Amino acid sequence: MPQDVEFHLPFPVSCSPDLEGARRRNLAWVRQVGLVGEGRSAEWYASWDMPRLAALGFPYAQGGMLDLCADAMALFFVFDDQFDGPLGRAPARAAAVCQKMIDIVHGALPGRDTGAGTDACAVAFADIWARSTDGAHPGWVARVAHEWEYYFAAQAHEAIGRLRGTPADMETYLHVRRGIAGTDLPLSLGERAAAVTVPAAAFHSPQLRIMRQAAIDVTLMCNDVYSLEKEEARGDMDNLVLVAEHARRCTREEAVAEAGAEVRRRVVRFQELALQVPGLCALLGLTARETVAVDRYVELMALWMSGYHAWQTRTHRYTDAPRVVPATGPGYFDQVLGPRRDLRRRSAH
Repeated sequence: MPQDVEFHLPFPVSCSPDLEGARRRNLAWVRQVGLVGEGRSAEWYASWDMPRLAALGFPYAQGGMLDLCADAMALFFVFDDQFDGPLGRAPARAAAVCQKMIDIVHGALPGRDTGAGTDACAVAFADIWARSTDGAHPGWVARVAHEWEYYFAAQAHEAIGRLRGTPADMETYLHVRRGIAGTDLPLSLGERAAAVTVPAAAFHSPQLRIMRQAAIDVTLMCNDVYSLEKEEARGDMDNLVLVAEHARRCTREEAVAEAGAEVRRRVVRFQELALQVPGLCALLGLTARETVAVDRYVELMALWMSGYHAWQTRTHRYTDAPRVVPATGPGYFDQVLGPRRDLRRRSAH
């Protein structure tokens, strides 16, 4: 695993003072909703330290908002691992499973409307969706509904890539990877946790839209390097290093270097555009309060990039995966994307 690769992100790293409290509350929550079982499953999950990811990625959050962010991170990673096994090679089945999650975004209730009443992932997501949208700005809710839909729908296309057995072109890779990574959602959760409402004219400006895309890509591209061996062993194709290797017919070392170059280009672009933001706010005639919201939005995007990077370089999810879970098998001990009666079923490893 290329853990020795360094990405120099020129953004500050900070940590929420409520980290320890979030650790206790998050562990209680994942057990309550059924995402994590006991024994090895709980130990392996705890070693990922999802609350630390939330505390680093959203250092301004505490209490309920930090819990929301930590719980959402837990769902992302536990849900993702459910596709390491047979489900991740069955596009039609993956699409059907994820449609039940999408239905929740659009008002369905687990059990009554989705047919997934005892599905731990559906129960967990319904709780996260309800908590995140309670009192949220209607514009934010509409946008985030689409982001969740994109995230869930993309899982079937990652499965198609596994069946194909070769990496896609760069454009196709980015479309699928941005979906399955769901890295626009943490940025939106960051807005919610920071109580930031960015005026639409500013949010949809070329500057902020391009900066947001850069922040999304930096996060997933760095992750592709650190999770490379884990993903390659399981037949995942949507990884930047594999895409570069395939397209350029280059060595592994050259492909990793190309991934680093892609990250640097986006970091530089983010910094360049950040310098234009004050002038943009003036041209749009934003009030002092609106300008503060825009500045805060730029800050939280930078904090997310640096925080995620600080977490992923130390989490046991990547550093210890070869020792804990089989390289070519599911990266989970509990099957939780299915009826609750199956939640206690362990893998044979």
